[in-house]
Amino acid sequence: MKKLIVGISGASGVSLGVKFVKYLPKEIEVFVISSKNSKIVMEKENNINLLDNENIGAITASGSFKSDGMAIIPCSMNTLAKISCGMADNLLTRTASVMLKENRPLLLAPREMPFSAIALENMLKLSRLGVKIAPPVSAYYANIRTLEAMEDFFIGKWFDLLGIEHDLFKRWEG
Repeated sequence: MKKLIVGISGASGVSLGVKFVKYLPKEIEVFVISSKNSKIVMEKENNINLLDNENIGAITASGSFKSDGMAIIPCSMNTLAKISCGMADNLLTRTASVMLKENRPLLLAPREMPFSAIALENMLKLSRLGVKIAPPVSAYYANIRTLEAMEDFFIGKWFDLLGIEHDLFKRWEG
């Protein structure tokens, strides 16, 4: 993986998106599209190309921009619904629609609990289109004892889905 687009939507769980970006290998060029609330934190990180979510014409909005995948962490229900319905009213949703039309990897980490029937239908629709739906759900076999270890587990699972090598958690040994 050489180029990865990371979207951060909503306010709840923004720290997971920030940590995900922080843990990415340095050789991956990262393009971050974030909501207004998360921009202050993201601008302080290194190796990040922070894009304006209102700039619908930014580089990631075109299928000719070659990226290796996109992750939206966290993914609000509003953003999930827009992607599911093909709405592209900001850079984040436009970039996600480009990922779908170009058949490129797209991972969404929805951050709501419980999920409504509408949210579940939207997730099912996107999953059938090849989108990886991966909410931050802990596994008990990982022997997680701290919040930091739990976050590392989530990020490691997301890295697995995107084909990014890591050693963020102990794997199941059967």
